Amino acid sequence: MPVTTAPPAPAPQPTASPARRVAWASMVGTSLESFDFYVFAYFAAFFVGPLFFDPLGDVGKTFAAFSTIALAFVVRPIGAAIFGHMGDRLGRRATLLWTVGIMGVATGLIGVLPTYDQAGWIGAVLLIVLRIAQGLSLGGEWGGSILLATEHSGPVKRAFYAAIPQLGSPVGSILSATVFIVMTVVLPAEELAAWGWRIPFLLAFPLLLVSLYLRWSIDETPVFEHVVAEGRRDRIPFVTMFAQRPAAVAIAIGAALLGIGSYSLMNTYTINYGAEQLGFSFQSLLIATTIGALLQLVTIPLFGRWATRIGSAKVVAWGALGTLLIAFPMYWLLQFATFPILIATMIIGGILPTMSWAALGGLMNDLFPDHFRYSALSIAYAIAATVSGFVPLVTFELGTSTDFAWWHPGVVLVVLSAITLVSAWAAARRRPEPEEG
Repeated sequence: MPVTTAPPAPAPQPTASPARRVAWASMVGTSLESFDFYVFAYFAAFFVGPLFFDPLGDVGKTFAAFSTIALAFVVRPIGAAIFGHMGDRLGRRATLLWTVGIMGVATGLIGVLPTYDQAGWIGAVLLIVLRIAQGLSLGGEWGGSILLATEHSGPVKRAFYAAIPQLGSPVGSILSATVFIVMTVVLPAEELAAWGWRIPFLLAFPLLLVSLYLRWSIDETPVFEHVVAEGRRDRIPFVTMFAQRPAAVAIAIGAALLGIGSYSLMNTYTINYGAEQLGFSFQSLLIATTIGALLQLVTIPLFGRWATRIGSAKVVAWGALGTLLIAFPMYWLLQFATFPILIATMIIGGILPTMSWAALGGLMNDLFPDHFRYSALSIAYAIAATVSGFVPLVTFELGTSTDFAWWHPGVVLVVLSAITLVSAWAAARRRPEPEEG
């Protein structure tokens, strides 16, 4: 007696218009969440120490302020595991509603916290709790935003749509920097310290409504719907990921290091190094980094388009190779401390790592099967981000041990580039994971 089976469900055939709309909506949501996260970094040194940790003294309150920044990076892998599990079990769209909701509420509540003068240590404790919430939320944001864009698109343009959410980081950085500049220009220092610092955080509440609306209006991805329909969801995706694709996880972490770590090196350490060791003014450094961020708004989509032609892994590799070659010449020129050289450094040192950043989502998307892809992308990215969070400290320690020799930042950039180059080469040799169904 012949056995009949139901024909497999047809593969989704999304049209270009919905895919484009979803990708840009994902980018806007990621931009607003990045704004919420970055605005704390801009204002932390100004208000966190004096207002929440004043009894610790000058050194202690400064250390506590910067520790609250580091705390959010440390808990990021935990958030990646939690929300990665949700994304592979409950869906991409539902999980992203949670991540942006937690980030928006936590950021807004920072704006209403009582200071030490008003409520003692209660405000500091609550601040730490809210920073943990921000870090957990951000741990589940990146992977979900990439999948929301790519899993609504066809395979031909997937690399391009994977690059669009990458615009969220520079957009969020530009927005937070703009708010910081406007606040410091409009308000006197006394008023900014008294109440003005709360305004950027309270902006999170209306921005949260925009983010929730954008993500609520998007359908669940066709890929995840097929995973559910075929009963292929893993009970614990985190465990399945390490059991089935441990090498792919290592490759993904290595591929992400340059794109994330170069940002910490160029926009955090190099600003401090340029001001304290090379004699640049803070205004010149801010202008240079802003130009670099604005340039990314153009280069990221272009590199995403290039990835559709030659493959995401190859674009990541070319970016890593280019950065490897220009690392030492770039920092050698920077020691001459002229403004044109500073601008050129930020542009050249931004374009080449941006190749690796723009194509990172497409590379990771190809490394993992659809049934635990959210967990894999989130955890690999979060681990790379946590490691990259220590790049400024490592570079500073190398600088102090070499009397701030001109080449010391180049050593760090070369190491990051070499790891990403090897990882991208390994990724290019692997066949992209098929999407079943």
